[in-house]
Amino acid sequence: MELGAFSISLDVKDIQQSKAFYELLGFTVTGGDQAQNWLVMRNADTTIGLFQGMFEGNILTFNPGWGNKCQALGSFTDVRELHKNFKLKGINITSESIESDAGPAHFTLTDPDGNSILVDQHV
Repeated sequence: MELGAFSISLDVKDIQQSKAFYELLGFTVTGGDQAQNWLVMRNADTTIGLFQGMFEGNILTFNPGWGNKCQALGSFTDVRELHKNFKLKGINITSESIESDAGPAHFTLTDPDGNSILVDQHV
């Protein structure tokens, strides 16, 4: 069971200030839209998302179907299979958006310490 590429989605107060800070650390913008208050930044194999005003708190994010460089994978564990497997294991799903048998979908869960985890499939 593969969860896909990992990143952390940060709830930032000022996207321009956060972008400038992470650029000082060596990150570069690889996606997103600053005008819409979200950016994806990378440094080598590390990916972070900066999100201003979109959610509360930081979120651990897994993207089934994506590799570490945000490339589509030919073979992967579909988000619906992960969702079903986690439910069978008794893991509480806190929200879900699974409306079809294929393609993009997502769900969230919370770890025992209250950390939010997003499983978000784009392909």
